[in-house]
Amino acid sequence: MSGVRGRTGEGTAGSFPVVTEEIAMLLCIDAGNTNITLGVFDGEEMRGPYRMTTRSDRTSDEYGVILTDILQYNGMNPSSVEDCILSSVVPKINYSLINGIYKYFGIHPLLVEAGIKTGIKIVTENPKQIGADRIVDAAGAYEIYGGPCLVLDYGTATTYDLIGDDGAFEAAVIAPGIRISASALWERAAKLPEVELTKPKSILAKETISSMQAGLIFGQIGQTEYIVREMIRASGYQKVKVIATGGLGGMIAKETDCIDIYDPNLTLLGLKIIYQKQRRRVQK
Repeated sequence: MSGVRGRTGEGTAGSFPVVTEEIAMLLCIDAGNTNITLGVFDGEEMRGPYRMTTRSDRTSDEYGVILTDILQYNGMNPSSVEDCILSSVVPKINYSLINGIYKYFGIHPLLVEAGIKTGIKIVTENPKQIGADRIVDAAGAYEIYGGPCLVLDYGTATTYDLIGDDGAFEAAVIAPGIRISASALWERAAKLPEVELTKPKSILAKETISSMQAGLIFGQIGQTEYIVREMIRASGYQKVKVIATGGLGGMIAKETDCIDIYDPNLTLLGLKIIYQKQRRRVQK
């Protein structure tokens, strides 16, 4: 059963009661391959984002304690959280994370999965292969910025997702993320060191560390410009908004004119938008 879920005090354990009153605080969680990112919405105001490392060996108690500690450290009372929505691309952690939220917040989180109203129609050949985080990004980008748009997410992988003028998820490109590329260099080449992912002073690098940084950062910029140009050309759309998000997206966006908007909180905003759509749906 898909629906907006509330505190366990509104129903018996294991049930998913519909919330009909105004939500005081909404906890939005995006579980990615590298980090778990969360934000708390009090109306339209967002607190966060906050991050912790994604680990499949954490118990539900560990997740619950970490989440409550993050909120308390940042001046929030965990008991003020009235509902939660979760997207995850790491199935191994879902059980512990969901149960940690239930145990420490008394909330059944709404999981972004098949059957959830997102406002995005997926028209690719195998919709089930599209990660929840990318659907959330698409929902946020289309609702906030309109379509057609290209959504670029610089995460563990770098993804380029084309959303049509009608909100359809039309096509995608997936490439290795900057961190994956960097790890491949120093893990596979014995004499290459681990380097900080920052832009070097010049592409004309004169020593190993800056040479690696030049290849990683300028290589990603070049990849971005080529893929964006070719996807727009192949789409047939005359004007496409290009929206970037993800941890390293800000650095890339500063170095190229092909990105129109950098929105670091797009995924969390997308979760809030999906939550609101689902809430309206179950209240009809």
